[in-house]
Amino acid sequence: MFDPLSMIEPTMPEASVAGPDDPATEAAAQLHDLLPFTVGGQTFAVFTDQVDATAEARPFARLPRAPAAVVGVVCVRGRMLTVLDAAAVLSSSNKAWAPPLPYVLVLHGDDQLGLVAESCRDTITISAQDIERPDGSAESNDGPALGTVTYAGETMVILDASRLFRRAVQRRERRRRRF
Repeated sequence: MFDPLSMIEPTMPEASVAGPDDPATEAAAQLHDLLPFTVGGQTFAVFTDQVDATAEARPFARLPRAPAAVVGVVCVRGRMLTVLDAAAVLSSSNKAWAPPLPYVLVLHGDDQLGLVAESCRDTITISAQDIERPDGSAESNDGPALGTVTYAGETMVILDASRLFRRAVQRRERRRRRF
């Protein structure tokens, strides 16, 4: 098959053109697939390699004395999942979810976690350069938000699913029985 772009010669000197083994070129060319979803008027996204499946209209059971970010427990594909509210994890807002939950994003891992969503969107692909870090640096912080990305005029908060549960329950200390 004829590729018309192969006929174009670079106008820059050969020494200034970044090669395929250049780390800057690899970082710029690194693409990520994201699964956007909405909760409470805010748009979030998680990397698709962290999501196992999505499920619609799931009944759930609330957990007594659970932190505000823990919505409850649902059964998806024979697995019991603890479902978290991403908006509550980040902003400590408390939304009263009515059964059934509109969407549950089933996350990979042994933690058996899920994220509640009001709506799910189609998968999008972004470049690693498009991610704006919260503090402006390329290093990750300890929080569950890796940064933001603007796609089609909408800003989305990118979440690190592996840090969500720890952040959701960190504010609550367990009481110990004293004998």
